[in-house]
Amino acid sequence: MNIHDLMSFRVIAKEQSLTKASKLLYMTPQGLSKVVKNLEQELDCKLFVRTAAGISLTESGRCLAEYAERSVAHYGELRNEILHIEQRNRGVVDLLSAYGILRLVTPECIRAFQTEHPEIEFHYREYPDRQVERLFQEREGNVAFSIADFDEKLYNVTELEMFPVKLLVNEAHPLSTRDSVTIRDLEGKPLYIESSEFKIHHMIVDRCRAAGFEPNIIFETSGFSLCHKMVKANKGISVTVDFVFDDMKREGLRLVPFSDGVYEWRICMLTRKGDSPCDAVDIFKQHVIQWMRLIREGSITR
Repeated sequence: MNIHDLMSFRVIAKEQSLTKASKLLYMTPQGLSKVVKNLEQELDCKLFVRTAAGISLTESGRCLAEYAERSVAHYGELRNEILHIEQRNRGVVDLLSAYGILRLVTPECIRAFQTEHPEIEFHYREYPDRQVERLFQEREGNVAFSIADFDEKLYNVTELEMFPVKLLVNEAHPLSTRDSVTIRDLEGKPLYIESSEFKIHHMIVDRCRAAGFEPNIIFETSGFSLCHKMVKANKGISVTVDFVFDDMKREGLRLVPFSDGVYEWRICMLTRKGDSPCDAVDIFKQHVIQWMRLIREGSITR
């Protein structure tokens, strides 16, 4: 028995189907059947029984499934801990970034870091902000860019920049003539918005519900660009922030601020409290802080 067998068995047990499990694991049903047979021989038991609906776990199978869950979880923790040790010793920066933030920090910031510090191994991955935080909490990566708020008992938080969230409308839309809007102005309007994996989605939806109505979301997407495109076509309204709006350079659109409270998109850099010191991460953090300062001073153009 090895960890890969337990991983496979865990999926079979959850799906209660060799065929379904094989698709998820990219293995043949015959290969999975052999895994089960080997486990049964090693443990001298029957793990599954056939039913009209497929297969179901025996009592011994349920016992192994519980053990497999714990073992796979512990194995994942072990891999992450060893990865962090190796990254610290080798001088590795492993960045998790929420979509849109590298647009703000700029790719040039990353390229400059790699040029100035060729001795530091650099990796980055982009995800929706809520997924970044889940992965970072599960000890993936050693530095993250995401959208506030955060539990500051768990993380060292450096705010990079803050933008007010504003309503995005077509210039032909009635709301475009307003100096400001409130959340109630969204009621009944076709709304294009980022998916529930983004904090901006929850900010708007929660405020709509607090105002006593459900937003009329007609499409959820994984990025700002589609929202801008649909508003450009006057298909509905959306929400965005200034620097994204400026980057899109779409004529015929207007940003209208909210006047009924604070709507903030606060971009932060995170490291985990309790992680062992890593010189490479500290150098990267200082590089980003300096880069953002130069952008604010106008020495670097975004």
